[in-house]
Amino acid sequence: MELATVIGRLPQARHRRFEVRVLLAFVAIYFLWGGTFLAIRVAVLQIPPFFTAGLRFFTAGAVLYVFMRLCGQPSPSAAQWRSIAVTAVCMFVVTYGALFWAEQYVPSGITSVIEATLPISTIAFEVFIFRQQPFRWRMLAAVALGFCGVAWLLMKNDQQPLAGLPCVVILAGGTAWSLGAVLTRSMARPKSLPLAAGAQMMLGGAVLLALSQATGELQPFPHISLRAGLALLYLIVGGSLLGFTAYVWLLARMPATRVASHAYVNPLVAVALGYFAAGEVLTVRMILASAVVVASVFLILKTPDVRAPVSDLPT
Repeated sequence: MELATVIGRLPQARHRRFEVRVLLAFVAIYFLWGGTFLAIRVAVLQIPPFFTAGLRFFTAGAVLYVFMRLCGQPSPSAAQWRSIAVTAVCMFVVTYGALFWAEQYVPSGITSVIEATLPISTIAFEVFIFRQQPFRWRMLAAVALGFCGVAWLLMKNDQQPLAGLPCVVILAGGTAWSLGAVLTRSMARPKSLPLAAGAQMMLGGAVLLALSQATGELQPFPHISLRAGLALLYLIVGGSLLGFTAYVWLLARMPATRVASHAYVNPLVAVALGYFAAGEVLTVRMILASAVVVASVFLILKTPDVRAPVSDLPT
């Protein structure tokens, strides 16, 4: 009787351990990724933006790529490297170069809400330009709702004046990410998502570092304070390595639409961190506009038969 009881409890214990791992993985993609916006803000106020972005992605990408190669994953083919190069330029050089530069002037909470339009612009490309997904009126309404929310957020506000050009730069950079995400689905790419992401980050980081050198950011070499250094370390380890590992682990065990829920949780985390940890201004209009954007993303990801933007990795 006792033996049967013990045997009967083993699957439950394994199930509990699995549930704990799932919970921890969601905590990672919700909160580690949500915290990257504030970490970027802290870092770029002291370290040049292209250098910060390049160091983050080259280091994390090289670690991830070498690790996957040591695990036996084959090196990408020439065609796959061409695809990796295109997506690296669109999704890391343009998008993150713009994001890191703009966060010198835009609070982290506002940046996170603008960046939340990534799934919206990706779906817009897929439905209205490349015709990769069928047209739905619900989808059109969700896309329009999201961009109305962003427009409302960026309207002139005496309580929280915003730098218009940096906000537009963030939006443009996000459009480049969405374009790269759509293009890569029709291009040759490695079967291993971690290997491909590592190669993209590594190559994109190298270009950003070259851009940093070309624009004179490294002359003289910037002083990196302890606070900025810890923020950069968080971006490399917490944002790019731990967060991405949790993301890939979840994708192998959960529906993609459920994993993609980070797209509307990350802005909420970032806005709260910006307000409570960095003293960023938070107005009623900002809260309502952010809610409109998050609701739009939620509607898009919950639309039946719509593929979640798995390629949109906010690493």
